[in-house]
Amino acid sequence: MAKVGPPRARGSYRGRGQRRPPTWEISDSDTEGAASAEADSEAATRARDPAEERRAAAEALRLLRPEQALRRLTVLVDPAILEDAGADILMEALGSLGCEYHIEPQRPSRSLRWSRVKPEPCLKSVPAELLAAGEQELLLLLEPEEFLQGVFQLTQICGPTCSVPWISPESPTCPHLAVIGLDAYLWSHQPNAQEMRRLESPGTACAEVVVGWPEVEEALVLLQLWANLDVLLVASWQELSQHVCAFTKALAQRPFKCLQESKAFSFCTAGRWVAGERVTRDGTGLRGAWWRQIRQFNRVSPAVADAVVTAFPSPRLLQKAYLACSTEQERLALLADLPVKVDGGGQLRRVGPDLSRRICLFLTSTNPDLLLDLSS
Repeated sequence: MAKVGPPRARGSYRGRGQRRPPTWEISDSDTEGAASAEADSEAATRARDPAEERRAAAEALRLLRPEQALRRLTVLVDPAILEDAGADILMEALGSLGCEYHIEPQRPSRSLRWSRVKPEPCLKSVPAELLAAGEQELLLLLEPEEFLQGVFQLTQICGPTCSVPWISPESPTCPHLAVIGLDAYLWSHQPNAQEMRRLESPGTACAEVVVGWPEVEEALVLLQLWANLDVLLVASWQELSQHVCAFTKALAQRPFKCLQESKAFSFCTAGRWVAGERVTRDGTGLRGAWWRQIRQFNRVSPAVADAVVTAFPSPRLLQKAYLACSTEQERLALLADLPVKVDGGGQLRRVGPDLSRRICLFLTSTNPDLLLDLSS
Protein backbone atom coordinates (compact mmCIF):
# COMPACT_ATOMS: atom_id res chain seq x y z
CA MET A 1 0.00 0.00 0.00
CA ALA A 2 1.31 3.37 -0.96
CA LYS A 3 1.81 5.83 1.86
CA VAL A 4 -0.16 9.02 1.55
CA GLY A 5 1.82 12.02 2.72
CA PRO A 6 0.71 15.48 3.65
CA PRO A 7 -0.24 17.90 0.85
CA ARG A 8 2.44 20.11 -0.63
CA ALA A 9 2.70 23.49 1.00
CA ARG A 10 3.82 25.46 -2.07
CA GLY A 11 1.14 24.48 -4.53
CA SER A 12 0.54 21.66 -7.03
CA TYR A 13 1.32 20.85 -10.65
CA ARG A 14 -1.35 20.97 -13.31
CA GLY A 15 -1.43 20.10 -17.05
CA ARG A 16 2.00 19.93 -18.67
CA GLY A 17 4.06 20.54 -15.57
CA GLN A 18 3.37 24.27 -15.30
CA ARG A 19 3.34 25.72 -11.78
CA ARG A 20 0.16 27.55 -10.83
CA PRO A 21 0.95 31.15 -9.91
CA PRO A 22 0.05 32.01 -6.33
CA THR A 23 -3.16 33.98 -5.85
CA TRP A 24 -4.55 36.04 -3.01
CA GLU A 25 -8.19 36.78 -2.22
CA ILE A 26 -9.40 39.95 -0.56
CA SER A 27 -12.63 39.45 1.34
CA ASP A 28 -15.22 42.10 2.06
CA SER A 29 -14.47 41.83 5.78
CA ASP A 30 -10.84 42.80 5.15
CA THR A 31 -11.98 45.88 3.24
CA GLU A 32 -14.41 46.86 5.95
CA GLY A 33 -11.77 46.28 8.59
CA ALA A 34 -9.28 48.52 6.79
CA ALA A 35 -11.91 51.22 6.28
CA SER A 36 -12.99 51.10 9.92
CA ALA A 37 -9.37 51.22 11.07
CA GLU A 38 -8.75 54.25 8.86
CA ALA A 39 -11.88 55.95 10.20
CA ASP A 40 -10.84 55.22 13.78
CA SER A 41 -7.41 56.67 13.03
CA GLU A 42 -8.95 59.85 11.61
CA ALA A 43 -11.28 60.14 14.58
CA ALA A 44 -8.36 59.70 16.97
CA THR A 45 -6.41 62.35 15.08
CA ARG A 46 -9.33 64.77 15.34
CA ALA A 47 -9.73 63.93 19.02
CA ARG A 48 -6.08 64.71 19.66
CA ASP A 49 -6.29 68.05 17.82
CA PRO A 50 -6.27 70.74 20.54
CA ALA A 51 -8.04 73.26 18.33
CA GLU A 52 -10.83 70.78 17.55
CA GLU A 53 -11.18 69.98 21.25
CA ARG A 54 -11.47 73.67 22.11
CA ARG A 55 -14.08 74.23 19.40
CA ALA A 56 -16.12 71.25 20.64
CA ALA A 57 -15.88 72.45 24.24
CA ALA A 58 -16.96 75.96 23.24
CA GLU A 59 -19.93 74.62 21.27
CA ALA A 60 -20.94 72.34 24.15
CA LEU A 61 -20.75 75.29 26.55
CA ARG A 62 -22.91 77.37 24.20
CA LEU A 63 -25.59 74.67 24.02
CA LEU A 64 -25.58 74.33 27.80
CA ARG A 65 -26.28 78.01 28.43
CA PRO A 66 -29.71 78.54 30.01
CA GLU A 67 -31.25 80.32 27.02
CA GLN A 68 -30.16 77.49 24.69
CA ALA A 69 -30.96 74.68 27.13
CA LEU A 70 -34.46 76.05 27.65
CA ARG A 71 -35.21 75.59 23.95
CA ARG A 72 -34.07 71.97 24.20
CA LEU A 73 -36.32 71.24 27.17
CA THR A 74 -39.75 69.65 26.69
CA VAL A 75 -42.63 69.65 29.17
CA LEU A 76 -44.87 66.58 28.83
CA VAL A 77 -48.45 67.33 29.94
CA ASP A 78 -51.01 64.63 30.63
CA PRO A 79 -54.30 65.14 28.69
CA ALA A 80 -56.33 64.77 31.90
CA ILE A 81 -54.97 68.12 33.10
CA LEU A 82 -56.63 69.87 30.15
CA GLU A 83 -60.07 68.85 31.43
CA ASP A 84 -59.85 71.60 34.05
CA ALA A 85 -61.01 75.04 32.90
CA GLY A 86 -57.95 76.73 34.38
CA ALA A 87 -55.49 74.61 32.42
CA ASP A 88 -55.48 77.20 29.61
CA ILE A 89 -53.50 79.50 31.90
CA LEU A 90 -50.81 76.84 32.27
CA MET A 91 -50.66 76.19 28.52
CA GLU A 92 -50.34 79.92 27.75
CA ALA A 93 -47.54 80.25 30.30
CA LEU A 94 -45.63 77.32 28.80
CA GLY A 95 -46.10 78.76 25.31
CA SER A 96 -44.62 82.11 26.31
CA LEU A 97 -41.73 80.49 28.18
CA GLY A 98 -39.82 79.48 25.05
CA CYS A 99 -39.65 75.72 25.61
CA GLU A 100 -41.63 72.99 23.88
CA TYR A 101 -44.61 71.25 25.48
CA HIS A 102 -46.31 68.07 24.29
CA ILE A 103 -49.67 66.61 25.25
CA GLU A 104 -48.93 62.96 25.99
CA PRO A 105 -50.50 60.41 28.37
CA GLN A 106 -48.47 60.16 31.58
CA ARG A 107 -48.36 57.75 34.46
CA PRO A 108 -49.70 58.59 36.94
CA SER A 109 -52.53 60.57 35.44
CA ARG A 110 -52.70 64.39 35.84
CA SER A 111 -48.93 64.75 35.99
CA LEU A 112 -46.23 66.76 34.23
CA ARG A 113 -42.77 65.51 33.29
CA TRP A 114 -39.67 67.19 31.90
CA SER A 115 -37.53 65.73 29.14
CA ARG A 116 -34.56 66.91 27.10
CA VAL A 117 -34.07 66.74 23.35
CA LYS A 118 -31.57 64.17 22.12
CA PRO A 119 -28.11 65.69 22.79
CA GLU A 120 -25.91 66.93 19.99
CA PRO A 121 -22.65 65.07 19.16
CA CYS A 122 -20.60 67.93 20.62
CA LEU A 123 -22.23 67.31 24.02
CA LYS A 124 -20.61 63.89 24.34
CA SER A 125 -17.78 65.48 26.30
CA VAL A 126 -20.25 66.76 28.90
CA PRO A 127 -20.87 64.38 31.85
CA ALA A 128 -24.03 62.36 31.36
CA GLU A 129 -25.31 63.18 34.84
CA LEU A 130 -25.42 66.87 33.91
CA LEU A 131 -27.52 66.21 30.82
CA ALA A 132 -29.82 63.86 32.73
CA ALA A 133 -30.69 66.56 35.26
CA GLY A 134 -34.46 66.86 35.41
CA GLU A 135 -35.22 63.62 33.58
CA GLN A 136 -36.59 62.08 36.81
CA GLU A 137 -38.70 65.07 37.85
CA LEU A 138 -42.49 64.73 38.03
CA LEU A 139 -45.23 67.07 39.23
CA LEU A 140 -48.52 65.41 40.17
CA LEU A 141 -51.66 67.55 40.39
CA LEU A 142 -54.21 66.50 43.03
CA GLU A 143 -57.73 67.62 43.69
CA PRO A 144 -58.29 68.91 47.25
CA GLU A 145 -60.67 66.06 48.07
CA GLU A 146 -58.17 63.46 46.81
CA PHE A 147 -55.35 65.03 48.81
CA LEU A 148 -57.43 65.12 52.00
CA GLN A 149 -58.26 61.44 51.62
CA GLY A 150 -54.53 60.68 51.52
CA VAL A 151 -54.01 62.94 54.55
CA PHE A 152 -56.69 61.03 56.45
CA GLN A 153 -54.99 57.76 55.56
CA LEU A 154 -51.58 59.02 56.71
CA THR A 155 -52.61 60.59 59.98
CA GLN A 156 -55.35 58.28 61.30
CA ILE A 157 -55.17 54.90 59.64
CA CYS A 158 -51.58 54.04 58.79
CA GLY A 159 -48.42 53.87 60.83
CA PRO A 160 -44.79 54.64 59.97
CA THR A 161 -44.51 51.47 57.87
CA CYS A 162 -47.37 52.34 55.54
CA SER A 163 -46.91 53.16 51.89
CA VAL A 164 -47.25 56.79 50.91
CA PRO A 165 -50.37 57.49 48.84
CA TRP A 166 -50.10 58.65 45.21
CA ILE A 167 -46.57 57.19 44.87
CA SER A 168 -45.52 53.89 43.31
CA PRO A 169 -42.49 52.35 45.09
CA GLU A 170 -41.20 51.01 41.77
CA SER A 171 -41.17 54.43 40.11
CA PRO A 172 -37.65 55.90 39.67
CA THR A 173 -38.95 59.46 39.37
CA CYS A 174 -38.74 62.19 42.02
CA PRO A 175 -42.38 63.23 42.46
CA HIS A 176 -43.70 66.55 43.70
CA LEU A 177 -47.31 67.15 44.63
CA ALA A 178 -49.39 70.23 43.80
CA VAL A 179 -52.83 70.98 45.21
CA ILE A 180 -54.89 73.91 43.90
CA GLY A 181 -57.40 75.64 46.16
CA LEU A 182 -56.97 73.53 49.29
CA ASP A 183 -57.49 76.47 51.67
CA ALA A 184 -60.73 77.51 49.98
CA TYR A 185 -61.92 73.90 49.96
CA LEU A 186 -61.33 73.50 53.70
CA TRP A 187 -63.15 76.74 54.50
CA SER A 188 -66.14 75.76 52.39
CA HIS A 189 -66.37 72.30 53.98
CA GLN A 190 -66.16 73.27 57.63
CA PRO A 191 -68.75 71.29 59.62
CA ASN A 192 -71.52 73.19 61.39
CA ALA A 193 -72.79 72.44 64.89
CA GLN A 194 -75.28 69.79 63.72
CA GLU A 195 -72.64 67.98 61.70
CA MET A 196 -70.20 68.12 64.63
CA ARG A 197 -72.78 66.40 66.88
CA ARG A 198 -73.32 63.78 64.21
CA LEU A 199 -69.58 63.21 63.86
CA GLU A 200 -69.21 62.75 67.61
CA SER A 201 -71.68 59.87 67.53
CA PRO A 202 -70.06 56.37 67.45
CA GLY A 203 -69.42 54.69 64.12
CA THR A 204 -69.29 57.90 62.08
CA ALA A 205 -66.25 58.67 59.91
CA CYS A 206 -66.04 61.09 57.06
CA ALA A 207 -62.66 62.10 55.67
CA GLU A 208 -64.08 65.16 53.96
CA VAL A 209 -65.06 66.98 57.16
CA VAL A 210 -62.87 65.61 59.96
CA VAL A 211 -59.60 66.56 58.24
CA GLY A 212 -58.52 70.15 58.92
CA TRP A 213 -55.37 72.21 58.83
CA PRO A 214 -53.78 70.49 61.88
CA GLU A 215 -54.02 67.14 60.11
CA VAL A 216 -52.77 68.66 56.85
CA GLU A 217 -49.69 70.14 58.57
CA GLU A 218 -48.99 66.81 60.27
CA ALA A 219 -49.25 65.00 56.92
CA LEU A 220 -46.87 67.50 55.29
CA VAL A 221 -44.25 66.72 57.93
CA LEU A 222 -44.75 62.98 57.52
CA LEU A 223 -44.43 63.19 53.74
CA GLN A 224 -41.24 65.23 54.03
CA LEU A 225 -39.65 62.87 56.57
CA TRP A 226 -40.76 59.52 55.18
CA ALA A 227 -40.64 60.01 51.43
CA ASN A 228 -38.75 63.28 50.95
CA LEU A 229 -41.88 64.46 49.16
CA ASP A 230 -42.59 68.15 48.64
CA VAL A 231 -46.17 69.41 48.49
CA LEU A 232 -47.00 72.69 46.74
CA LEU A 233 -50.18 74.36 47.96
CA VAL A 234 -51.38 77.11 45.60
CA ALA A 235 -54.56 79.14 45.48
CA SER A 236 -55.04 79.34 41.71
CA TRP A 237 -53.86 78.09 38.34
CA GLN A 238 -51.98 81.36 37.94
CA GLU A 239 -49.73 80.52 40.91
CA LEU A 240 -49.28 76.98 39.63
CA SER A 241 -48.23 78.27 36.20
CA GLN A 242 -45.68 80.60 37.77
CA HIS A 243 -44.22 77.70 39.76
CA VAL A 244 -44.03 75.41 36.70
CA CYS A 245 -42.29 78.11 34.65
CA ALA A 246 -39.81 78.87 37.44
CA PHE A 247 -39.10 75.16 37.89
CA THR A 248 -38.58 74.71 34.14
CA LYS A 249 -36.09 77.60 34.04
CA ALA A 250 -34.23 76.12 37.01
CA LEU A 251 -33.94 72.76 35.24
CA ALA A 252 -32.57 74.49 32.15
CA GLN A 253 -29.96 76.33 34.23
CA ARG A 254 -28.90 73.32 36.31
CA PRO A 255 -26.39 71.69 33.85
CA PHE A 256 -24.66 75.01 33.13
CA LYS A 257 -24.36 75.88 36.82
CA CYS A 258 -23.02 72.44 37.70
CA LEU A 259 -20.47 72.67 34.90
CA GLN A 260 -19.35 76.13 36.05
CA GLU A 261 -19.05 74.98 39.67
CA SER A 262 -16.87 72.03 38.60
CA LYS A 263 -14.36 74.31 36.87
CA ALA A 264 -11.10 75.44 38.42
CA PHE A 265 -10.43 78.89 39.82
CA SER A 266 -9.16 81.69 37.60
CA PHE A 267 -5.53 81.35 38.70
CA CYS A 268 -5.32 77.59 38.01
CA THR A 269 -3.37 76.29 35.02
CA ALA A 270 -6.32 74.57 33.34
CA GLY A 271 -7.10 77.58 31.17
CA ARG A 272 -8.95 80.90 31.23
CA TRP A 273 -12.05 81.62 33.20
CA VAL A 274 -13.58 85.11 33.34
CA ALA A 275 -10.48 87.36 33.64
CA GLY A 276 -8.01 84.58 34.46
CA GLU A 277 -4.50 84.30 33.12
CA ARG A 278 -4.01 82.21 30.00
CA VAL A 279 -1.58 79.35 30.69
CA THR A 280 -0.27 77.15 27.86
CA ARG A 281 0.98 73.59 28.11
CA ASP A 282 4.63 74.62 27.99
CA GLY A 283 4.18 76.71 31.16
CA THR A 284 3.89 80.12 29.52
CA GLY A 285 1.70 82.29 31.69
CA LEU A 286 2.44 80.64 35.04
CA ARG A 287 4.36 83.69 36.21
CA GLY A 288 1.36 85.89 35.37
CA ALA A 289 -0.99 83.53 37.24
CA TRP A 290 1.30 83.69 40.32
CA TRP A 291 1.35 87.51 40.04
CA ARG A 292 -2.46 87.61 39.94
CA GLN A 293 -2.65 85.34 42.96
CA ILE A 294 -0.45 87.75 44.96
CA ARG A 295 -2.64 90.64 43.82
CA GLN A 296 -5.70 88.95 45.37
CA PHE A 297 -4.46 89.79 48.87
CA ASN A 298 -5.88 92.97 50.38
CA ARG A 299 -3.86 96.19 49.96
CA VAL A 300 -1.36 94.76 47.45
CA SER A 301 -0.34 97.08 44.62
CA PRO A 302 1.09 95.92 41.27
CA ALA A 303 4.55 97.13 42.34
CA VAL A 304 4.45 94.99 45.50
CA ALA A 305 3.32 91.96 43.51
CA ASP A 306 6.19 92.59 41.05
CA ALA A 307 8.68 92.59 43.95
CA VAL A 308 7.46 89.24 45.29
CA VAL A 309 7.30 87.57 41.87
CA THR A 310 10.74 88.89 40.90
CA ALA A 311 12.32 87.41 44.04
CA PHE A 312 10.36 84.13 43.84
CA PRO A 313 9.01 83.47 40.29
CA SER A 314 6.79 80.58 41.44
CA PRO A 315 5.00 79.42 44.63
CA ARG A 316 7.17 76.28 44.70
CA LEU A 317 10.37 78.33 44.99
CA LEU A 318 8.86 80.34 47.83
CA GLN A 319 7.79 77.16 49.64
CA LYS A 320 11.32 75.80 49.35
CA ALA A 321 12.61 79.03 50.87
CA TYR A 322 10.19 78.63 53.77
CA LEU A 323 11.41 75.08 54.36
CA ALA A 324 14.99 76.33 54.49
CA CYS A 325 14.16 78.73 57.33
CA SER A 326 15.08 77.51 60.80
CA THR A 327 12.46 79.37 62.88
CA GLU A 328 8.87 80.48 62.52
CA GLN A 329 9.77 84.14 62.91
CA GLU A 330 12.25 83.85 60.07
CA ARG A 331 9.57 82.40 57.80
CA LEU A 332 7.04 85.09 58.69
CA ALA A 333 9.55 87.88 57.93
CA LEU A 334 11.10 86.31 54.84
CA LEU A 335 9.49 88.76 52.39
CA ALA A 336 9.40 91.81 54.64
CA ASP A 337 12.64 93.43 53.39
CA LEU A 338 12.08 92.88 49.66
CA PRO A 339 12.52 96.24 47.86
CA VAL A 340 9.59 97.68 45.94
CA LYS A 341 10.24 99.86 42.91
CA VAL A 342 8.25 103.08 42.99
CA ASP A 343 7.64 105.05 39.79
CA GLY A 344 9.17 108.52 39.84
CA GLY A 345 11.83 107.70 42.44
CA GLY A 346 11.19 108.90 45.95
CA GLN A 347 11.63 106.99 49.18
CA LEU A 348 12.49 103.31 48.90
CA ARG A 349 9.64 101.03 49.93
CA ARG A 350 9.53 97.46 51.21
CA VAL A 351 6.98 94.66 51.06
CA GLY A 352 6.51 94.95 54.82
CA PRO A 353 5.95 92.47 57.65
CA ASP A 354 2.15 92.36 57.35
CA LEU A 355 2.02 91.07 53.76
CA SER A 356 5.02 88.84 54.42
CA ARG A 357 3.13 87.21 57.30
CA ARG A 358 -0.08 86.79 55.28
CA ILE A 359 1.66 85.15 52.31
CA CYS A 360 3.58 82.85 54.65
CA LEU A 361 0.42 81.72 56.43
CA PHE A 362 -1.36 81.29 53.10
CA LEU A 363 1.29 78.87 51.80
CA THR A 364 2.16 77.04 55.02
CA SER A 365 -0.91 76.95 57.28
CA THR A 366 -3.18 73.88 57.39
CA ASN A 367 -6.01 75.63 59.25
CA PRO A 368 -8.85 76.37 56.79
CA ASP A 369 -10.51 78.83 59.22
CA LEU A 370 -7.41 80.91 59.85
CA LEU A 371 -7.92 84.65 59.37
CA LEU A 372 -5.02 86.00 57.31
CA ASP A 373 -5.87 89.69 57.42
CA LEU A 374 -5.94 90.90 61.03
CA SER A 375 -7.35 94.30 60.01
CA SER A 376 -10.54 92.86 58.50
